Amino acid sequence: MDFLVGTFYTPKLFTVRFTPSKDDSKCKLEITHTSDAIGGHSWLSLSFDKKFLYTTVWASPPAIAAYRIEPNHALTHLNSKPVRAMSGYVCCSNTTLYSAGGPTGEVFSLNPDDGSIGPLLQNLEFRDQGNQNDGARNGVAHGDFGGLRHGAHSVDLSPDAKSLYIADIGHNCIWNYSVCPDQGKLNQRQKWIASRQNDGPRHTWPHPNGKILYSVQEHSCHVDTLSISKQATLELISGKRIIPEDKDEKDYWADEVRLSRPISGHPKYLYASTRGLEKETKGYVAVFGLDEDGLVRGEAIDMFETVTSGGIANAIEPAPMVEGQEGVEYMAMTDSQEGYVFILAFDGKKITEVARTQLLGEDGMTLAAATAVWL
Repeated sequence: MDFLVGTFYTPKLFTVRFTPSKDDSKCKLEITHTSDAIGGHSWLSLSFDKKFLYTTVWASPPAIAAYRIEPNHALTHLNSKPVRAMSGYVCCSNTTLYSAGGPTGEVFSLNPDDGSIGPLLQNLEFRDQGNQNDGARNGVAHGDFGGLRHGAHSVDLSPDAKSLYIADIGHNCIWNYSVCPDQGKLNQRQKWIASRQNDGPRHTWPHPNGKILYSVQEHSCHVDTLSISKQATLELISGKRIIPEDKDEKDYWADEVRLSRPISGHPKYLYASTRGLEKETKGYVAVFGLDEDGLVRGEAIDMFETVTSGGIANAIEPAPMVEGQEGVEYMAMTDSQEGYVFILAFDGKKITEVARTQLLGEDGMTLAAATAVWL
């Protein structure tokens, strides 16, 4: 089982191979390819056919990029396009690429012949132009990242690609758009204000039934379940804390929310990860049960304490189910503090680490692992 990993600061992309086993001690994780990149790639998004990879580019000036995935799962750069502010996240349909970061976002067409990024179709604006304080923040832990710590941070399509959701930390909201069927341009539908004043929506993730959207709150360390009405508007159903009750949310910043990926049927579990703000504060991965409709059942089944704080990552990405091992779910977790890439396993009761590797540069220095996508 291969997956790709990017870094925040290094112009390299890594192809990593996980070999699962019913005996956890025999699980293996190894880097099979290191591909040249054009910058640090903090976020990765695969085309539906998994022939192309689209990425953010942490560089000056900021950009987004496209790569072709070769048969051996190495990567070849296709092209890049400038964006106005550092992108935090990209996602794509069959025809269109979406980017969001800080005060702005962009919509680009995709070239059908070679998968490269085509012309700019639309600019998106999130900053309140009349508010002079609606800008970059100073003094936040780990830095402001060009506005990502106080602005738009993610962009996700609904399963039918008719809606798009952008989580905005600074405006404490989720921007809800309808997608035009011809070119993929966006029309704003709703600005959903988060349920707590200190939430800071960071990432969202849709349930495959198209009726539920999950939102992880960076500041309050909650994950919220939102209903999607027939008119495609959002409304809060419930919220769950994703760090232990005896921990202070001010010591953490939540990172990711994802669902399990069963071979058939509905997702059984929701996973949410949190980072420690300081190096000595370890992060967590929480897991919750889901019913058939995507509603969270009860409190967390387990909260796994991570090896490090996670740095600015601790991003999790559930793997496809392994045939013959339906009783266990695997996920990749990336760590920027020490450059680790982990494989975690969940058996329905406990999360455990079953494999790890470390991203190292030619000089032996650790590289800040960012996010992963499974091929």
